[in-house]
Amino acid sequence: MKVIGVIPARYDSTRFPGKPLVDIGGMTMIQRVYNQVNHASSLSEVVVATDDQRIYDHVKSFAGNVVMTSRDHQSGTDRCAEVIQNISGFDTVINIQGDEPFIDPQQIDLLVSCFSDQDVQIATLIRKITEFADLENVNKPKVVLNAKNEAIYFSRQPIPYFRGKEMKNWLNDAEYFNHIGIYGYRANVLKELTELPISNLERIESLEQLRWIDNGYKIKTAISSHVNDAIDTPQDLDAIKRKYFNV
Repeated sequence: MKVIGVIPARYDSTRFPGKPLVDIGGMTMIQRVYNQVNHASSLSEVVVATDDQRIYDHVKSFAGNVVMTSRDHQSGTDRCAEVIQNISGFDTVINIQGDEPFIDPQQIDLLVSCFSDQDVQIATLIRKITEFADLENVNKPKVVLNAKNEAIYFSRQPIPYFRGKEMKNWLNDAEYFNHIGIYGYRANVLKELTELPISNLERIESLEQLRWIDNGYKIKTAISSHVNDAIDTPQDLDAIKRKYFNV
């Protein structure tokens, strides 16, 4: 199985423009992500997919693989699909967030391992919720699983609802999971996903993976214990610098 890791990187982030090029301890965020991803033993190739010349030139400057993609894509999934239209020979595609500069390479290997089962179409990672703040945080999507560890629903709200108990006590009596935003797709399935129209559930929750469930695709999950530090805002960047560099 040949696996390509794709790191979508946009310059025009609504909440944090220019985010891939911000400095983190003497190295840009996109270079840190790229270096971490290259330590994943399961990947045959790693490439940054961008729509901005500044990011393209920067990745080239540290001898990274990078391709220019359309500015019209609505999601990283669409950007990954364009990459494999132009780079053939890969069975599986891993869509890696470009805003997690300290992603654990073992998480990528764990995700790739899901595809040892030939029936897996799509895979993603989840993490058990241990803090009430994560349970109630609508910016951290939750996921409900079936008996086969396939995702049957994602929501920004705490789910499943534990009837008869105060929410503050839910974690004492049941398992809840946050979604980690890294995806793997069979190459042929990825092409199919990009041809699907936006679904009603996706529109309501603003979670693109609900489009796939709406259309009958199965999403395999694997549990990771690693806490991912994503940078969505300048405040997140300040917190990362304090955590890792005491700045």
